[in-house]
Amino acid sequence: MRLHYDEKADALYLRLDDSKIEESQEVQPGIVLDFNAQKQVVAIEVLRLKERFPSADVKGLRFEVA
Repeated sequence: MRLHYDEKADALYLRLDDSKIEESQEVQPGIVLDFNAQKQVVAIEVLRLKERFPSADVKGLRFEVA
């Protein structure tokens, strides 16, 4: 699992596995899901992150496991 923030594009990308992406679907404005051949979600992209969460500290992103 990989998490990447592109500051220039203001986009957060969460890649869940390395499956080949076969299809992408914008499920809400600026929220894109990527699917593999088995129709499983393998990535999530959030566009305009700073606009959606103005107080978010993108440089201090943390990954938590409960």
